[in-house]
Amino acid sequence: MSVEVRLTGKGERRYDVRMRDSSGKEYSRTFRTRKEADQFESTQRADRARGTWIDPRRSSDRFGDVAEEWIASHPAKKGSSLARDRSILDVHVLPQLRDTSVGKITQADVQRLVNDWASSLGSRTVRRQYAVLRAILTFAVDTDRIGRSPCRKIKLPEERPVNHRIVSPEELRELATAVGEETSPMVYLGAVLGLRWGECAGLRVGGVDFLARTVTVETHRTRGEHGRMVEGDPKWQSQRTIAAPAALVELLAQHYSRRGLTGATPDALVFVSPDGEPLHYSNWRRRVWNPARVETHLDRLTFQALRTANATAMVALLIDVKTAQTRVGHRRATTTLDIYTKPTPAADRRAADRLGAYFLDQPEVAESETDAG
Repeated sequence: MSVEVRLTGKGERRYDVRMRDSSGKEYSRTFRTRKEADQFESTQRADRARGTWIDPRRSSDRFGDVAEEWIASHPAKKGSSLARDRSILDVHVLPQLRDTSVGKITQADVQRLVNDWASSLGSRTVRRQYAVLRAILTFAVDTDRIGRSPCRKIKLPEERPVNHRIVSPEELRELATAVGEETSPMVYLGAVLGLRWGECAGLRVGGVDFLARTVTVETHRTRGEHGRMVEGDPKWQSQRTIAAPAALVELLAQHYSRRGLTGATPDALVFVSPDGEPLHYSNWRRRVWNPARVETHLDRLTFQALRTANATAMVALLIDVKTAQTRVGHRRATTTLDIYTKPTPAADRRAADRLGAYFLDQPEVAESETDAG
């Protein structure tokens, strides 16, 4: 590594810092002043000595190119996750950073972008988008384009829990009737067993064991790139066999009978569209779910809210957390408690009555309540 002086055609001095990359190939950087050249050379020497040297030419790679390389580096990622990342990139990240050299993105640039998102989007959405940006810049570090990520001490909007509406048993029955007999068992699979929509749509005939009264989740259908539906294996913690109540097993038996499903075709889908094709989420939501929500005055109810109702009911019924976690297919019990369970007015009233009995003037009631659990 050395600094060489040369004259331009106009007689101006330029200072070239000559270096060799990791393969031994020589290249140079040019500066207008000797001070700038010396500072650059000194920094490069120090980074090499510490083992943190980054080829300056790599840091000039366009962010857009690095992002595409990052996307391509995850071929095993689930279709829905890939589609979400692609959408976040195309709509929210690349328009601002596509042509920026990855080495020129600063912490201030990242914070500014997060602030712009937060001005019009919800906290969970902002955090998802930031996670994609952070992953790409971490990839830039891992591929020796930048020395460290600018995603440091970024202030994110406070995450607020999703306020899913908790359906009552009566509302659930009305909803199941409103969606129609072809998919009404899906509503109960969501609320009684905590299945996701994609797990219901991917359920196979062989996944229901009528003798053991269990439902096995082995595949799911979800949206991939460009809105296409893709089918695959759920995450390992979501692959599970769940005990089902007799009433639900009977509903499924009636559904099998209506459709003429038997054990002779274990790989056949339990739920299909009116023309016999696999369910497509957008079509099902538009043609079946939305009209049913309007009819039952549950306009803002999501299918995901049925899982919330399931987890909340398990907590209210004093089902142990580990069992609840396993049944809904969560990796951690904290996810079950923090995100999917909600306080109910009835539980709140029971708590008030028990506390009043314990601390105030009804010790005999408090004693019996304590003994009862």
